[in-house]
Amino acid sequence: MKTIYLAGGCFWGLQKFLDQFKGVERTEVGYANGPDFAPSYQEVCRSSGHAETVKVDYDEDVLRLETLLDYYFMVIDPLSYNRQGMDMGVQYRTGVFYTDEAQLPVIRRVFERETQKAGRELAVLCEPLRNFFSAEEYHQKYLEKNPDGYCHIPRRFYEMGDKA
Repeated sequence: MKTIYLAGGCFWGLQKFLDQFKGVERTEVGYANGPDFAPSYQEVCRSSGHAETVKVDYDEDVLRLETLLDYYFMVIDPLSYNRQGMDMGVQYRTGVFYTDEAQLPVIRRVFERETQKAGRELAVLCEPLRNFFSAEEYHQKYLEKNPDGYCHIPRRFYEMGDKA
């Protein structure tokens, strides 16, 4: 089992999107790479400095990191700084946060490809995970519990996975 942390704007939709793919074994939403304290959602909304992030545990024998990152880039605007869709602020910044240096060559390869596609520097961070604090329970699997909840990811993207 491997783990990667993906910040892609509102964590509700990114979690729902990623959960649909074979090889994604577990996801958890939380707050990453901010000051070293566990914030509340209200503090994050008041610019605590944390990014809404999805912790993704995946089986590399089933889902390669490169493919997982391709999915991630499919549903974010990689040129948007501190914003995705209608959500604006530092908590909505995009980033790939890693804990395993062995993942770096794959991450860099995907970033290079995405930079070439975009034709300019990406607004997506690539950095080691400094910290991650689990979000409140009501945020976990939020769009499963609240199917009409807002997310910048179009609903059609929630039906492209291969889980039964």
